[in-house]
Amino acid sequence: MEKQDQRNFLIAMALMVAFVFGYQKVFMEPAQKRFEAQQAAIKAEETPGVTASELSNVPAIAATKTVEEAISGPGRVKFEADSVDGSIRLAGSRIDDLSLRKHYLTVEKTQEVRLFRPESAEYGYFATYYWADGKALVAGRNSPWVQVGGRELTPATPITLRLETDGLTIERTISVDKDYMFSFEDTLTNTGSGERIVRAIGSVERHGAYKDFLEVTDPGSATASGLAHQGLMGVVDGELRMKKYKPLLELKKIDGETAEGTFPSSEGGWWGLTDKYWMGALVPQQDRAFDASLNKKAIATGGPLEVRTESDAITLAPGTSQTVQNRIFAGAKRFQVLQDYQNKEGIPQMVDAIDWGWAFFLTKPFFYVLEYLAGVLGSFGWAILAFTVLVKLPLVPLFNQSYKSMAKMKKLQDPMKEISERFAADPQRKQQEIMKLYKQEGANPIGGCLPLVVTIPIFYALYKTLYVTLEMRHTPFLFLKDLSAPDPTAIGNLFGLLPWAASDIKAIPVIGMIIGIGILPLLYGATMAMLQSLNPAPTDKTQKMVIQAMPIVFMFVFGSFAAGLVLYWVWSNTLSFAQQYFIMRRNGVDTELGKTISRWLGREKKPAG
Repeated sequence: MEKQDQRNFLIAMALMVAFVFGYQKVFMEPAQKRFEAQQAAIKAEETPGVTASELSNVPAIAATKTVEEAISGPGRVKFEADSVDGSIRLAGSRIDDLSLRKHYLTVEKTQEVRLFRPESAEYGYFATYYWADGKALVAGRNSPWVQVGGRELTPATPITLRLETDGLTIERTISVDKDYMFSFEDTLTNTGSGERIVRAIGSVERHGAYKDFLEVTDPGSATASGLAHQGLMGVVDGELRMKKYKPLLELKKIDGETAEGTFPSSEGGWWGLTDKYWMGALVPQQDRAFDASLNKKAIATGGPLEVRTESDAITLAPGTSQTVQNRIFAGAKRFQVLQDYQNKEGIPQMVDAIDWGWAFFLTKPFFYVLEYLAGVLGSFGWAILAFTVLVKLPLVPLFNQSYKSMAKMKKLQDPMKEISERFAADPQRKQQEIMKLYKQEGANPIGGCLPLVVTIPIFYALYKTLYVTLEMRHTPFLFLKDLSAPDPTAIGNLFGLLPWAASDIKAIPVIGMIIGIGILPLLYGATMAMLQSLNPAPTDKTQKMVIQAMPIVFMFVFGSFAAGLVLYWVWSNTLSFAQQYFIMRRNGVDTELGKTISRWLGREKKPAG
């Protein structure tokens, strides 16, 4: 029985370590391979195009210019709002030059995040609305729109463009709000002698290999993209649809699509491409039905990634006009902004552009509480510390029972040792006597494990919340520059005193892993060891050795986690230690750490006589 217990214990410890390392490997450093174009082409042949013929096969454009060169020529209208700036290309009336004024590539804030880029530049990324009449585009990729009103687009000054075609005139008024929403208000007038039936086609188009264009907008996100959804995302007919970039480019089936490869919506919605923190999305007129789709033929023939919306057609009698308003979201997935669009503008489920994950019933409330506390306390760092206390308060009775069980088990260490020695030659009798001892004293050997059932989902949900929400990005606290990034200090840079980056130190072969450990992971290892000192030590030497090694193992694992998460865990360990120490003292159980503290304070009891 003893050997079986030892084996089970070692298996459990191995599984725990494998889970932590495996979780990091699978979710934080997923291996991402490029899609196979030939196989995709075969699949795409079975899917017909759903919009105008000019859009069904978009060629790949060779990037021959820098962004600065691509936007330096004529034929552009500048825009500037509180949160975005850039320019609109008149040819095609497309937003293809957009930077986020409040967000930067690095914590040093030297360069703004550039979301949209011209087609002729590397990693082109842009959005617009076309118009089609049957299978022919009347307002297409390079249609010559002319600016007829306004000078520069701002929240207070919209601009007006005009496109005149054979028998149809389109006057487009583009406006932008203080955040990230552009409105395209199109007035179509039938100037011909016959009836015209036209429809709006929204397009978000992105060029390049997905791993590369993710790195352009958020360095590091392509190699740590497993935990946050990055790819197609949208709400059609009240359903949230998602597909990550890799399977999307491999033309894997998207749940819910029709045989025609579309997602019909009669209840409004939106459709776009999302990164970890940023998104470009089409928001068609919400009171008109539309179809959402992916341009599979373009992907199959080596073209760009393009998502589309196609609104119901409108009929124009000769001499009549009709106005349609479509919108484009291009910006940061900041919760409060998305919530305002959802609640005030009636765009369904916009807050779900943030990937809350399967544990949304925990991650959403966690974020609400953290954001509220940050507003009250003035910092997300203090909010995490306060949040830790709030999470632990309702669990106090459960932990108290667990710690009482541990106290009883610690009291029984000497009697159990005596039983082990007395019945060393009879393992079955030894187990019977130990179980009898447990029953007599009311001790439960697994009682101390119950809190793990609660803390593991809390750990995951907080990890997810800190990782996917923009509000934590580049947020400083005390010596930390960014709560969403790993601890920037390391033993090798004297915890930040020397001008060497912790990432560079970690990259040093062999010793980098050791001298690259920062303050917070070290504190985590220390607090975990303190907690272990309060628990009954295993009688088996192998088990004892494994237990003693766990703080060191987890210290290195936590070295790559977000600093905000490690801050939570260090503080949680500290509170747990105080609570457990108090409970054990109340139950008359002393600990090695308690004896050491007593010696320091000069209060250690001296032997009688």
